[in-house]
Amino acid sequence: MIYNALSTLIKFVIGAVLIGAVLNEFDISANQVLLDVGFTPQHIMALFREGIDWALPHFLLGAMVLIPIWVVIFLLKPPGFGK
Repeated sequence: MIYNALSTLIKFVIGAVLIGAVLNEFDISANQVLLDVGFTPQHIMALFREGIDWALPHFLLGAMVLIPIWVVIFLLKPPGFGK
């Protein structure tokens, strides 16, 4: 499963670089495309920061619940379970 995900990620990166190179030959830049869509790089970074600011507290709260549950389940497993 990890091999498939890694393979897909590598294919995506190679494809993105190739498409970026072709678009660059036509003098199309990422800034130009973002401006045409109505975004700026600063706006994208602000959205990213807002997403992190929203997700981090929720992640920490969920981890504070899930980690103790996982520890209890791990400690209560019978010996040799899952081998």
